[in-house]
Amino acid sequence: MGRMSSFKSFFKKSCVLVSLLLGQGVALSQIAPSAVVQTAQVRAELLAYAPQGVQAGQPLWLGLQLQHQPGWHTYWRNPGDSGLATQLQWQLPSGLQAGNTLWPTPQMIPVGNMVNHGFEGRVLLAAPVKVTGSFTGRDIDIRLQADWLVCKEECIPQSGQFALRLPVASSVAEHANAFEQLLAVQPAVLSPSKQTMSFDASALVLKIQGLPTELQGKPLKAFAYTPEVLASGLGINGGGEWQNNVWQLRAGLHNMRSTEPKDMDLLLVDDSRTPARSWQVTLLMQGDWPKQSVVAPPPSAPAALNTTTAASWPGLISSLLGALVGGLLLNLMPCVLPVLAIKVLSLTKSSLTPLQRKAIGTAYGLGVLVSMLALALLVMGLRAAGTQLGWGFQLQSPVLVAGLALLFTMIALNLWGLLEWRGNWGGGLAAQMARHPVVDAFLSGVLAVLVAAPCTAPFMGASVGVAFTLPAWQGLLIFLSLGIGLALPFTMSAWLPATAAWLPKPGAWMQVLRQTLAFPMLLTVVWLLWVFSKQAGEEAAALLLAALVLAGGMVWSLGLAKPAGQWVRAVFIACLCAVLWLSVPVWRNAPSSEAQTTAEGNWQAWSSERVNAALQQNQAVFVDFTAAWCVTCQVNKQTTLRNSQVLQAFADRNVLLLQADWTRQDPAISQALNALGRSGVPVYVLHVPGKPPQVLPELLTPDLVMRALDLI
Repeated sequence: MGRMSSFKSFFKKSCVLVSLLLGQGVALSQIAPSAVVQTAQVRAELLAYAPQGVQAGQPLWLGLQLQHQPGWHTYWRNPGDSGLATQLQWQLPSGLQAGNTLWPTPQMIPVGNMVNHGFEGRVLLAAPVKVTGSFTGRDIDIRLQADWLVCKEECIPQSGQFALRLPVASSVAEHANAFEQLLAVQPAVLSPSKQTMSFDASALVLKIQGLPTELQGKPLKAFAYTPEVLASGLGINGGGEWQNNVWQLRAGLHNMRSTEPKDMDLLLVDDSRTPARSWQVTLLMQGDWPKQSVVAPPPSAPAALNTTTAASWPGLISSLLGALVGGLLLNLMPCVLPVLAIKVLSLTKSSLTPLQRKAIGTAYGLGVLVSMLALALLVMGLRAAGTQLGWGFQLQSPVLVAGLALLFTMIALNLWGLLEWRGNWGGGLAAQMARHPVVDAFLSGVLAVLVAAPCTAPFMGASVGVAFTLPAWQGLLIFLSLGIGLALPFTMSAWLPATAAWLPKPGAWMQVLRQTLAFPMLLTVVWLLWVFSKQAGEEAAALLLAALVLAGGMVWSLGLAKPAGQWVRAVFIACLCAVLWLSVPVWRNAPSSEAQTTAEGNWQAWSSERVNAALQQNQAVFVDFTAAWCVTCQVNKQTTLRNSQVLQAFADRNVLLLQADWTRQDPAISQALNALGRSGVPVYVLHVPGKPPQVLPELLTPDLVMRALDLI
């Protein structure tokens, strides 16, 4: 009974500690979505239109209405020379199925020497919803994940999670005018619906028949549905000419053209009156496309994201809040949680005064902030010098990964009490660290940043990606906010006296918990060994494992009495030197990042050429930007990307699966991530011919991927 009582007491106290740690992040994830999302630039609202209620055979429309502040705009399906189309991802109950998005007539928006295609003022994007006979219920819950890019002189990526409950039996027609106006401006299909285009000298010659006779002599504007094929702004300064009821236009090619479609949908717009009228026609290519003069880079996010234009204060505050939440959630990462748990455990010592507790908390926070800013400055400096690096680049170094594996092994041995500071070490750095908990706390903060930075927490990826596109002072503010989020749980625990009452009283349980924490440390070593094997090969990983065992043996020998301990220690040191000598040729023959061109299962290794080749053949492409050291990547791989239903959906739609492995430093992958407005992994991109690339959220689910595939 005594042992059982002790175990229950230990379990209860351990739960208190874990609850203290987890409680910092759980509350942040319980922000309920609503029908309206308001930013300083856009008011976005989820609308519904069901005049006869929600029932099979009756019309049901769902839409996102964007009200832009003056001077701001979002983008059409083909954004033009820069920009990113608004993305709508519907989450509907069983029995409801959303169709393709209906777009209003776009405007041509000049931005310097570029022309964008988008919307200003108030705009509604809507989708028809099919109600099947299997649908049942009194109310339905509609959810929408929307992502848009809003631009003025600077561009700000924004997103929102929307929710709306509709009564099934009642008419929903509050916003009938908005939906009816959208339906009224949908383009008419010309007759014949399919016509021809051909290449002549330096332009595509478009000859369009079947337009209304009252358009004779009027200039028209032309919008290609497919991005990066035709030049943007066709007809902005007076478009085309009329010959015998045929409208003709010499259309220049886009300077980033990477596809050669056999057919292309074109939208013709007469905006001489309000509302503008539009017509749609499908053009069939006669003859061959000209050779491309430029090899196109991977389909990218807007060029505006690659500039260093300062963000507005509302946009900057939004990024700062995202980084703060991401930093808080980083504390829950498996590689960070053991470090944080050990530091929280250190606060339970009865010998600590309130002033010492505050000093430890402050030192930990300073260690996090100083190392976070130093790492950000290093990445910014190297990127400014032309080196293609991203956030988390430190774990792309096999040497650093091996060093971290050794460090975590030593920490585990220390938690078991095997690593003691003895003999001549008494006056050394190790003894100083043991005697000065403030120094130890500062170095723990540095270690937390080192292992946490490669982990991309939810809400963090976009903020970090934006940070590298802003002026240095704004980017550093974002990283400072990220560091504050990472340091906040432990620093607040040390500074608030009330938290001392939440922690269990010191006792024998502390030694048990201390030794128990060694096991997650060793599991982290296993993970680092796996990462190391991906970077340097299996033979190098085996030698590293042997070196760790010998280092552990050398630590064990420190506790042996003289002279036997000295001889045993000398043997271990000699064996360790032999392993290091054997590893030299292995390091010389280690695979380079360029040699890592294989991928597993149904996946092929990523390259921009493979993406472009597939899109030219009208094949969709799904790209997984991943790394062995990315914990979130591995979770998504196990829960979603290896799911049999998801793989079957990919196969049914003939989607090319490409894996961009960023485990080792790869400038091409770094450049592709930068073009997408990201600086870390995971990143998941669905390329559909004729549509802008769709960047999926960092946390995947099978349903989320399946809904994205429904757009193909």
